[in-house]
Amino acid sequence: MSTPTTALPGSPEVGWDIYLARAHLDLWLAVMLLLLAAIGLSVLYSASGHSADMVISQAQRFALGFFVMLLCAQVPPEIYRALAPWFYGVTVLLLVAVLLLGDESKGARRWLDLGVRFQPSELMKLAMPLCIAAFLHARSLPPRFFVVLGTLAMIGVPSLLIVVQPDLGTGMLVVCAGVFALYFGGWGWRWIVAGFGGAGLAAWPLWNALHDYQRQRVLTFLSPETDPLGAGYHITQSKIAIGSGGLFGKGWMNGTQARLEFLPESHTDFIFAVYGEEFGMLGIVLLLLLYLAIVGRGLIIASRAQDTFQRLLAGALALTFFLYVFINMGMVLGLLPVVGVPLPLISFGGTSVVSLLAGFGMLMSIQTHRKLISN
Repeated sequence: MSTPTTALPGSPEVGWDIYLARAHLDLWLAVMLLLLAAIGLSVLYSASGHSADMVISQAQRFALGFFVMLLCAQVPPEIYRALAPWFYGVTVLLLVAVLLLGDESKGARRWLDLGVRFQPSELMKLAMPLCIAAFLHARSLPPRFFVVLGTLAMIGVPSLLIVVQPDLGTGMLVVCAGVFALYFGGWGWRWIVAGFGGAGLAAWPLWNALHDYQRQRVLTFLSPETDPLGAGYHITQSKIAIGSGGLFGKGWMNGTQARLEFLPESHTDFIFAVYGEEFGMLGIVLLLLLYLAIVGRGLIIASRAQDTFQRLLAGALALTFFLYVFINMGMVLGLLPVVGVPLPLISFGGTSVVSLLAGFGMLMSIQTHRKLISN
């Protein structure tokens, strides 16, 4: 049996890796996330019409988010597993409180003011994979039929509470976060295909349950040219912006669609169109590679996880982050309906930034709290 050796002070083995390990930070993830945040601030400065106040506000939110990430990285995965059901239950109660007491804005009731104004649905993006991973950890895998039914009920209740706010985009992300954890738990493709088939059968009653503006978004997605100055205006202008960027783009702060205010929501949902116009196809490819590298690192951490809970949680967090990117880019390019999903760590936002970075803190906790196993 071999015994682990400890490097002496001043030896070559003592370096940044030691300090990072003590801080429970994953170097690869930390560097890539900081790079992504820097890109987000630079694009936001251009998209906001050179608003220093907006950039400073976003930088403060990044600072808070990275601080929360550092705190989350210190917590051992075993504590997350023990607290997961309580976190899930409290978040469901907060979602109910939103429907009863939440602040209403633009016809939607999504915010709760408890001294600090926040969006409980963002917390559910973390609570959902945590709770599903903890629930499946204590059961034999692949999950049996009734375990799957119970898991789907746990996914469905909070998702429905979010959809009726209404917030279809976040509700969809919460559903997928739970389903991803279930998939990593061994839920086979045949069940996933059957689930999509069931969703297809429910399409007509779901269509009737949608709000008018949600139905209009779907119709606009199918044919934005029918109303280019009305419902199809966002998609039409975003395509013009990205197309005009060409291969190398017009250069930072040289885009015209956002600067001349042709592109609505240029600093939030449609900031990717600003990026595409200024940095072109080459910039888009590099940004996509950075996103894929972050997702890949998350999946590597999942593959190295030492128990079922850690593996399911890490895999679900990584794939949910990828889904953020896929949905936002897809809707800006006109490949998906507009559902109000921000581009992670690029779009202007507060609660979403903190919740995303908290999730990466959990990934770092899984990576850095691995126990040494000697042979």
